[in-house]
Amino acid sequence: MNNALQKPVLTIRDLRLAFGDRRHQTPVLHGISLHIQPGEKVALVGESGSGKSVTARLAMGLLQDSKRTHVSGSIWFDGIDAAKGGPEIARRRGNRVAMIFQDPTSALNPTFKIRGQFRDVLRSGDRSISKDEADRRAEAALAEVSIPDPKRALDSYAFQLSGGMNQRVMIAMSLANRPQLLIADEPGTALDVTVQAQTLNLMHELTEKTGTSVLLISHNLGVVREFADRVYVIYRGRIVEHGTTAQLFNDPRHPYTRALLAAIPKISGGGLPDLPERSPEFENPLITHEGCGEPAEALS
Repeated sequence: MNNALQKPVLTIRDLRLAFGDRRHQTPVLHGISLHIQPGEKVALVGESGSGKSVTARLAMGLLQDSKRTHVSGSIWFDGIDAAKGGPEIARRRGNRVAMIFQDPTSALNPTFKIRGQFRDVLRSGDRSISKDEADRRAEAALAEVSIPDPKRALDSYAFQLSGGMNQRVMIAMSLANRPQLLIADEPGTALDVTVQAQTLNLMHELTEKTGTSVLLISHNLGVVREFADRVYVIYRGRIVEHGTTAQLFNDPRHPYTRALLAAIPKISGGGLPDLPERSPEFENPLITHEGCGEPAEALS
């Protein structure tokens, strides 16, 4: 099935964000545009402070226009504009759209056992579900992510489980209601490289099984290469390049993309190429390098 012919699950158009009051604002995002098709895995890649995580939080409706947060543009998901926030997107969180955060132990509430938190997630998708049914589904979901003793995990607090175990709990929770879209913000970054690889492999397998679309937030193109179908590269709040994963790795056009590729650890070692403090392309924000041949400002 050609998912390119279907309506996108997520469409972000000309998204702009600034912090501050009306007179003194600090721009963070400068016209971000991207889209994700049904079942597609898309990565948003850039260094810390480039605007990746705030883009993810805006897509979840966790940031919205206010006296000190200024948002413009649109984030179309499930028939609503998430950029406007409000109760409509709040009702979809944990149900139609879910998010996995960087540090799984911090993301889970330390004062409640996993069982109660899992029940809340399942009830966000079905208010009529009984406690027994919620527990049965929670145990099945934890078994699906290869937790050996689901009942014991459900009766534990987050601090009683390892970081890798908590990450599996978060994956199970996020996919329990079969969301249309999963946003994964640097999943496994707080864990060692072996557990991180296991986490990404598990997430890939389960989202393939459920047909869930994924927006993966990452600074590591080595991780992205094994996971994503397409990649958007973000630098200082602008998309500077995008294309299929193969295009981006085989023929990177932008110097920042090449620098990120050079940062992938190699046995032979070697330093990073010099990257100018301000690339000439940013004198005109409409100039980007597109591996797939479509302008970033005119995504459908």
